[in-house]
Amino acid sequence: MQLNLPRVRTVALCTAATLLLTGGLLRLAAQGPRGPSKGSQFDSAILVNAGRMLADGRNTFRFDTFGDEVFWGDTLKLHQAIEGNRLGGVGPGISPTAALGLGLKVDVQALPASLVSKIKLGAVDLNDPATTLALLKLDAVVGVKGFFNPDGTLKSMGIRCSLCHSTVDNSLAFGIGHRLDGWANRDLNVGAILAAAPDLSVVVSLLKVTDPTTTDAKVRSLLNSWGPGKFDAELFLDGKAINPTTGQPAATLIPNAYGLAGFNQHTWTGGWGSVPYWNALVAAAEMHGVGTFFDPRLDNAAQFPIAAAAGFGHLQADSDSDRITKKLAPLQYYQLSIPAPTPKAGVDFDQAAAERGDELFGGKAKCGSCHVEPLWTEPGWNVHKPDDIRIESFQADRAPDHSYKTMNLAGLFVREEGLFMNPANKGRYYHDGRFKTLLDVVKSYNTRLNLGLTDQEERDIVEYLKALMANGSAIG
Repeated sequence: MQLNLPRVRTVALCTAATLLLTGGLLRLAAQGPRGPSKGSQFDSAILVNAGRMLADGRNTFRFDTFGDEVFWGDTLKLHQAIEGNRLGGVGPGISPTAALGLGLKVDVQALPASLVSKIKLGAVDLNDPATTLALLKLDAVVGVKGFFNPDGTLKSMGIRCSLCHSTVDNSLAFGIGHRLDGWANRDLNVGAILAAAPDLSVVVSLLKVTDPTTTDAKVRSLLNSWGPGKFDAELFLDGKAINPTTGQPAATLIPNAYGLAGFNQHTWTGGWGSVPYWNALVAAAEMHGVGTFFDPRLDNAAQFPIAAAAGFGHLQADSDSDRITKKLAPLQYYQLSIPAPTPKAGVDFDQAAAERGDELFGGKAKCGSCHVEPLWTEPGWNVHKPDDIRIESFQADRAPDHSYKTMNLAGLFVREEGLFMNPANKGRYYHDGRFKTLLDVVKSYNTRLNLGLTDQEERDIVEYLKALMANGSAIG
């Protein structure tokens, strides 16, 4: 296996910085109040609470399945496809090589030093599903939890938030490295993973609500059409599999979970709600964890026929069995603590061009009227109707208020460079990835909004976009 050893840079330190912050908060709390007043004692309580929520939220984000193994393992039987018929499952099994090809990632810090050495020497059989089971036993596969029988066979499996919203820095080999929490896994082929499940009858039944001709083969073909880095969360609410305007699958890019603090809507489309709303919806209705979720808007059978038929707006678990609700607060706290990665002048962007782009961004190009510094989206209700941005309404119409969210732009250089991802999956902008590069995005706005930008001005704006948050400011 060829090793891919990336250059060390600031972006790879986000998780480390968060860990240091956690330790700092706990140390400050341990010092106790600085005086005899009750106020200072409560300050100490705040610091203790902050440290606890950060640690609990990180643990939930990285490791909690919310009990969804009942769905992914017991119902879909995906664990059987992982182990393969030689090990008691079905089919050929999924080797580490195949898993990495599907975009799954491995946490190098979960590997014993002896195994790391063997991987470096090429002494580990990465084409054997038994090696995948060994990695699952080490809890080293990011976002995937294996549950084992006493005899070592795989009993079930579940997924975690980190499956889609974390990647690794490839420090050991491609796909094997230190966690980068909050970074969308643009290599992850969710559809292909789902399509590998031996039993998709429950998915077929859901989609038959809107399309009675749905078959197992049709569902697998649809799932395989999504491609890397995409997932269609709304499919299991409204059954709309294809964008009729583009003719492409309706799946959208997996969003980042960093840089979320300070604003409201955080998905591609508007009206869903803020971070804890979407966490609750995904955990209960998409991951199929055990918990309570309420949204009567999903009773609207005209807009959400599948959700209405399945009662997804009225999921209820008693307090003893609820695996989701009590974790929403620390999970949100951790997510809001994850900063956007920071670029480096001369490496990730051209300083002089970025400075020219800064003037254009807030002036001639009018970008700053919606992407407000330093949130890079709008304070308040950060959404726009399709007509405002001159695009078709298909994806917006799948959301409760028929609008698109104003994207928060920090960290765009990661996608533009394809940092820590398969080069084939770099770029891809807008909710559906319709624009391959940032320059394509700027050119489209220039045309749609009649901005009158020159070619050089377009390129300068691109450099500014890549420079956002350098040294904590716009361009450093």
